[in-house]
Amino acid sequence: MLDAIPRVRISVTVNGRQYVRELEARTLLVQFLREELNLTGTHIGCDTSYCGACTVMLNGQTVKSCTVFAFQADGGQVLTVEGLAKDGELHPVQQAFSDCHGFQCGYCTPGFLLSSLHLLQEHPTPTEWDIRKGIAGNTCRCTGYQNIFKAIRTVAGGENIGH
Repeated sequence: MLDAIPRVRISVTVNGRQYVRELEARTLLVQFLREELNLTGTHIGCDTSYCGACTVMLNGQTVKSCTVFAFQADGGQVLTVEGLAKDGELHPVQQAFSDCHGFQCGYCTPGFLLSSLHLLQEHPTPTEWDIRKGIAGNTCRCTGYQNIFKAIRTVAGGENIGH
């Protein structure tokens, strides 16, 4: 007979909204976001933390949600791509990616947006090196990255990235 899979109760704030759920202890944060909360903007790309499509912010730091258990976010604050726009208005980082054509298929874009936001919060006027380092954990197979760099430089050029 198989042992019962342990369950845990978590309380987490996602995009400013509080959620309390009971989950299997082995539930990954990406699964919790997508399957429990229906926030499907956080993508599952590789399941190995290589691609960064699942990047979200947890307590102000970027994490690859495919490598974090949901219970590790208990008591924390999570920001996903769905939490960037406010009142129907794109976040400046989202707007810059759109204006600068910083995406093609868009699969990797949510992770890039969160990594770019974190980068710009840490380095409001990033150097080329800062940008390369800041998005190094995200992979795009469609673009040549130049428009992604351009979008980040555009936001750094004077737009408020706080919201």
